[in-house]
Order: sequence, then C-alpha cells, then structure tokens
Amino acid sequence: MNQGKVKFFNTEKGFGFIKDANSNQEYFVHVTGLVDEIRENDDVTFDLKEGKKGLNAVNVKLA
Repeated sequence: MNQGKVKFFNTEKGFGFIKDANSNQEYFVHVTGLVDEIRENDDVTFDLKEGKKGLNAVNVKLA
C-alpha cells in the first residue's frame, strides 16, 4: 500500500493525479479506482495497477 497526496482531482470528469509520498512520482487516478471520495490535498493510501498509459492508482482510500 502506497501513501501520497491528491495533487488534482476533477469530480466532473472523474479523474486526477496522486503524488507518491516516497518517490514523488505522480499517478493517474480514475473515479472507478476510488474507495473513498477524494479532494485535492487529501492524504491517501493506494495500490498501483498497470493501465493503458502506465501505472494507475487504484483502491484509493483516505489516510
């Protein structure tokens, strides 16, 4: 389980980006990968799954 912070999330379009707390990598997150509702600057935990354009954050929960 990775930890990070929501950098950006557009609720209307259903996607955003999470910045990993350890590596500073940014990962795409889609509304289908959310467990909890998230907003910008929320601290979250997440798993990574290979998507069409690289790794995506999935199982995203508020920390």
